Amino acid sequence: MILSCNSCEKKFVVPDQAITSAGRMVQCGSCGNKWKQFPIKIKETLYERKNNTKKTSIVTKIPKPKKKRIKKPREVDLYSAEYLEKKHGIKLDDNKNKILSSDKKVSFGFYNSIILFTVIIIVVSKSLHFFQDFIILSLPLSEFYLNYFFETIRNMFEILKNLISSY
Repeated sequence: MILSCNSCEKKFVVPDQAITSAGRMVQCGSCGNKWKQFPIKIKETLYERKNNTKKTSIVTKIPKPKKKRIKKPREVDLYSAEYLEKKHGIKLDDNKNKILSSDKKVSFGFYNSIILFTVIIIVVSKSLHFFQDFIILSLPLSEFYLNYFFETIRNMFEILKNLISSY
């Protein structure tokens, strides 16, 4: 499509699809004039050979509408057992999964084991501290061992405090 500026009469070549039927703002590259451009109506002259008469008609160039893509439904379900086995190597047999799940070892993990061990030690030491008098009354020889145990715990906390405060 060839456009011409209204003020300086300079001509420009623009693709037909750039100007829609709703129009578009364009600007002259030479003088900077702006205007709204609509599709150009072309007068075509058609000769009818039978009658040898002129016939004038107005034809408007309108861009073709884009084709709508229709989504095809999937032939295979992405979560079907066959697809998962073929694509990802995952086998979904109910009987085998039950057998395999009982054979597998459940690991608690290193850090979870340390946390559990720490919690058990804290619970045992607090319960010993709470029942210390009752234990000493029932077992008088255990007084030495309980005092030694609590002194060891106090020493460990003192070492940790010094370690933390030194940095």
